[in-house]
Amino acid sequence: LAPFILSFSSLTAKVGKTSLIMSLVGEEFPEQVPPRAEEITIPADVTPEKVPTHIVDYSEKEQSDEVLRDEIIKVNVVMYVFNKSRRCCVESSSVSVGYIRVPIILVGNKSDLRCGSSMETILPIMNQFSEIETCVECSAKNLKNISELFYYAQKAVLHPTAPLYDPEDKQLKPSCVRALTRIFYISDQDNDRILSDAELNSFQKSCFGNPLAPQALEDVKTVVWKNTSDGVQDNGLTLNGFLFLNTLFIQRGRHETTWTILRKFGYDDNLELTDDYLYPELRVPVGCTTELNHQGYQFIQQLFDKYDEDKDSALSPKELRNLFCVCPYMPWGPEVYMTVPTTNKGYISNHGYLCQWTLSAYLDIHRCLEHLGYLGYPILTEQDSQTAGVTVTREKKVDLEKRQTQRSVFLCKVIGPRGTGKSAFLQAFLDRDSSSAFCPYVINTVQVSNQEKYLILNEVDVETEFLKKSDASCDVACLMYDISDPHSFNYCASIYKQHYMESNIPCVLVASKVDLPEVKQFHGMTPAEFCYKHRLPPPMPFSTLSLDSTSKNIYTRLAWAAMYPHLNGSDMSNTTFWLRVALGSAVVAVLGFAIYRAVARLK
Repeated sequence: LAPFILSFSSLTAKVGKTSLIMSLVGEEFPEQVPPRAEEITIPADVTPEKVPTHIVDYSEKEQSDEVLRDEIIKVNVVMYVFNKSRRCCVESSSVSVGYIRVPIILVGNKSDLRCGSSMETILPIMNQFSEIETCVECSAKNLKNISELFYYAQKAVLHPTAPLYDPEDKQLKPSCVRALTRIFYISDQDNDRILSDAELNSFQKSCFGNPLAPQALEDVKTVVWKNTSDGVQDNGLTLNGFLFLNTLFIQRGRHETTWTILRKFGYDDNLELTDDYLYPELRVPVGCTTELNHQGYQFIQQLFDKYDEDKDSALSPKELRNLFCVCPYMPWGPEVYMTVPTTNKGYISNHGYLCQWTLSAYLDIHRCLEHLGYLGYPILTEQDSQTAGVTVTREKKVDLEKRQTQRSVFLCKVIGPRGTGKSAFLQAFLDRDSSSAFCPYVINTVQVSNQEKYLILNEVDVETEFLKKSDASCDVACLMYDISDPHSFNYCASIYKQHYMESNIPCVLVASKVDLPEVKQFHGMTPAEFCYKHRLPPPMPFSTLSLDSTSKNIYTRLAWAAMYPHLNGSDMSNTTFWLRVALGSAVVAVLGFAIYRAVARLK
């Protein structure tokens, strides 16, 4: 924390503010007191909160009101000193503090000159101005409450009351309730809306370093039970009980307890999650990608298990909303249901849920980290930040040099003229019929060499005849043409020559709508001749009307091409290679297509 400033000010001279400063520093009452003390910085290691403290004195004899106003603008807390033994000084306080907009500590000095308390006069002033944190009665001469005075000043800056609590309504402010509610739901690890003893101890250890002793735990629940009607249920703490407990901390002057909790869960002084918490630094060099690692998947799977209340291995819309209830907005929109595998009821399956997180980590890692932060990843996993759940892959050029990759997620751009059936091709990857709505991404898994890999298909929405260079970048390109449109292949050939012919990106051609009569393409050579000339594998047939193993094998081919880009332009054009990839797939494709045509003629 940066040093903060304490400014001593009063409209009335001879209240002892300079004596207070000198008594603190010298640990004795000064016999000779100058009109104004020099600026003093107290080192962090001698302060209770371990932060450096810069003290500025003010003298109305030597300084003007304008100087005072300038100082107040710069300070973090004002200690307004009045003479406790003189009633007029006490009453003038309400006039003097009205224009101050930082935390204020009212200091009733010279308590040695008057018996009794002045609190009955001060309380109305404290209720009038929310900036007043507390009032301390002290004596510079007797060194009474001098250290406590500066402790409260530090506390007013580090653990302010104003953002948390409304003294007039005697309740937590709405922003504080929202923050503590999020913390409660994150800490409720079994989603039963109750913090059990185990969950309370885990929470206590996370925030304060040590679990509560069994008796202390019982004492806490007893206090809540005696003061609330619904704060304790099934021997655990409910949300209302948790909120009451924090209200009690603040009312008893233990603001630091609630602030320790809030800051552990990422909140700043305005009860907003900090950028450092939500967006931890993660460097992703050019040519590298981002994936969730084992820790990341373990965390999101635990979340799934927590909110899958009916244990059907799927999240209903309500369960999905509950999972993201700790986020200020819904991270996944309605398009998610067209992006990942779903159940027969249209719910997001466990597999689809993992796919969506994988897609998020790949496409927008910083937004993914933000969502993991809202969900409490650093706290529940006891890690410094969400980046512990992410792996940055090595550069693609290194994969090409070593002729192997460690990646688990691959991006395929699906490119072709409009009307080719690209959207249907994407939805078929999820075992779904085509939809009229456009969804640019789908993701699913495929088996490659007995390994499960994620394949992302991205439909490039072609507005112009040729792609931009950024649109072409991917792990594998799927160039799709319509066999019933004579102009269709010409587009694919142009795209290949412009963006892929000289690149290291492998290409797979797909002949769509094979259920329709094939026409001659207006390109200078047939698609098969084109593939032979450019050492590409022959076009693979696809039809949405026949989603059998023949059509589905295309997705495996795409994943293989992405995993082995060094074979682009060489062995990939060789039939032997593809037989190694998927033994018998070519035979199945030919037979399946022939049988389909025969059946179609009989109909």
